[in-house]
Amino acid sequence: MEDREEYVRYQQDRIVLAAIGAHLDPQIGKIRVRLPRSVAESAVAAWDRDELGTVGEESRAEYELREDAAELAFIGLEISSSGVWDGEEVVVDLDVVHVAAALRAAR
Repeated sequence: MEDREEYVRYQQDRIVLAAIGAHLDPQIGKIRVRLPRSVAESAVAAWDRDELGTVGEESRAEYELREDAAELAFIGLEISSSGVWDGEEVVVDLDVVHVAAALRAAR
């Protein structure tokens, strides 16, 4: 990374953001959510899927797409291990990181 002035500021910003995260982490754990059966089952299927290929060189967009797929799989893991089915919905406690990833993908 070049020592361009704005990137020095961005690095300092990242340090402050991490400090905020360190203070928030013990305050925020899991969030109880309700999800429709159709998306919950798709998340579980993403967790159960075997990805046998290796990751080669990828564009930023491909990397972000793969990361979103991984977040979906982690939500599927939570549903599989601790979700409680209630009719056409599942109730599950999700880590705030996974909730944030889903919200980010929705925007």
